[in-house]
Amino acid sequence: MDQQKLRALVFEKTGVKIDVDDPVFALVALNEAVLEEAVQRHVALIDAASQELAQQARLAGGLPQAHDNHVHGEHPPGYVPTPAAGAVRPISTQSPLITPRELRLLAAACGIAILSALTVLGGQAAFRKPALTPEQAQSLQRAEQLEKSLRTLDPKLRAQLPAELQK
Repeated sequence: MDQQKLRALVFEKTGVKIDVDDPVFALVALNEAVLEEAVQRHVALIDAASQELAQQARLAGGLPQAHDNHVHGEHPPGYVPTPAAGAVRPISTQSPLITPRELRLLAAACGIAILSALTVLGGQAAFRKPALTPEQAQSLQRAEQLEKSLRTLDPKLRAQLPAELQK
């Protein structure tokens, strides 16, 4: 940590002059120590996870068995050699357009839609009232016949008819 550089940076940003004996530098040093410890923990966790992943890949047949070359000083600890060409099985990057699971879900959705439509139609058929009774239909036919015969009447007589019906 370059204290002179930090002093200049603080002065540039804030206009505040700080001395190298200022307690703020103690906080900066403490922050650096905490950060360094956290970084070391994370590096160790990442290294352990990568070694575990490499071991699982070896067990699955995706990587050749590791040799202890680092004992002889050839490689640093945690080094995993790159597998030879052809030793790693290719990963499929294409999937079928519709998977079997999606087909099952689609079939279930279609079945539910058809069942719902049949339920609605059945409910309409069960609760629908008939449009007209036979007496109502007969009355409508008679009214249509009367309407036709009224059109054949004399216009003068046709004009008087509504007034007479009002009485």
